[in-house]
Amino acid sequence: MDKLDLKKTHKALFTAPPGRFVPVEVPPLSYLMIDGHGDPNTAPAYMTAVQSLYSTAYALKFACKAEGRDFVVMPLEGLWSAPDPESFTARRKSDWDWTMMIMLPDFVDDEAFQAAAQRARAKLGAIPESLRLAGLEEGLSLQALHIGSYDEEGPLLAQLHNEVMPSRGYSFAGPHHEIYLGDPRKVPPHRLRTLLRQPVAPA
Repeated sequence: MDKLDLKKTHKALFTAPPGRFVPVEVPPLSYLMIDGHGDPNTAPAYMTAVQSLYSTAYALKFACKAEGRDFVVMPLEGLWSAPDPESFTARRKSDWDWTMMIMLPDFVDDEAFQAAAQRARAKLGAIPESLRLAGLEEGLSLQALHIGSYDEEGPLLAQLHNEVMPSRGYSFAGPHHEIYLGDPRKVPPHRLRTLLRQPVAPA
């Protein structure tokens, strides 16, 4: 049985040069999503969200595999926003709103999602009410690879906000998006690889 790997299907969405923002056109995609607020290092809701996403994603994977359509569970992603964009460069994490996500194949429908969510609920005891299957269309975006600790993203984001976007005539067209290519439980902070993406539009 062939196993669908969306990292290969959408290769351009998972590659970027280190420390340099390049344009990428992001098509409409399907995700598991959960919303929350606060510092991801200390907010209990964040860990609950991540556990619920992975439990549901693997339930979907095994159900689809039983039907002959296997797929690779994708990396964790996050949409981050705050009333003041400087909250990101200054790393004021308690100000942040977030939507944590896992990309899914297009063939996963609401019926399959509901069944998988029920299995996750039975396993974990409870899952956040905001857990949902939803689409996201970001379109034109700027994307760069950050290597290192999450807390060291500030200078690269400041460069994006203060230099790259103004020089190219772009304004914000969606929340800050991160794609986590390394597992912080297994990879030392200085070797973590995170794609930083910002949807943009002509100012």
